[in-house]
Amino acid sequence: MVTLVGPDVGGSDTVGVYRIDGPNSFTIIADIGAFSIANPPNTPFDVPTGVQYSIQTYHNAFLVADDHHNRVLHATRKGDITEIKAFGNIVPTGLALSGHTIYLAQAGPVPHLPENGKVVSFGQKSPTVTTVASGARLLVDVEFSGRTLFALSQGFWDIVVEGTPAEPNTGSVVKVNHDGTFTQVVDGLDRPTSLEFIHNTAYI
Repeated sequence: MVTLVGPDVGGSDTVGVYRIDGPNSFTIIADIGAFSIANPPNTPFDVPTGVQYSIQTYHNAFLVADDHHNRVLHATRKGDITEIKAFGNIVPTGLALSGHTIYLAQAGPVPHLPENGKVVSFGQKSPTVTTVASGARLLVDVEFSGRTLFALSQGFWDIVVEGTPAEPNTGSVVKVNHDGTFTQVVDGLDRPTSLEFIHNTAYI
């Protein structure tokens, strides 16, 4: 996934999903920038092509979260793009999948208060969005380890400029509890952005 390279930000390349064919060759699979310009979101925005934050494989296609346009897109390998979920100003970030259920981390709007840091779930064709857990600052990713769901908090944010990362060494990994709360597992991380698990080990 390639973002912030279009003419609207002074670039000359295509915003979207690329397939890497070799060391020096690629194919553009889905032109998300063109789709976004032709189908602007209902929330205010500054970048017409959007700011795509994460990509997740989804049943032979892709899900793409756009944290600037506040929505999740579905892109096929043939280049067909649809909006499957639109939100208010909640800053969607990381994606995870369990069966047909999509899990989404939300950083929350500036100033990224803890109560606005959430993990939500929804289905591709369901109008219902369910809050799974809330109460962690500036969530930037969500992932499963076995059947346990974890989220990545970038940490404390007290900066005026929108889009600036959290304060150094304030990030953490948090576990989603059955009662909708989070439990901190690891803290002191320096502005983490992405989380993956291999077996029981977290890689950040």
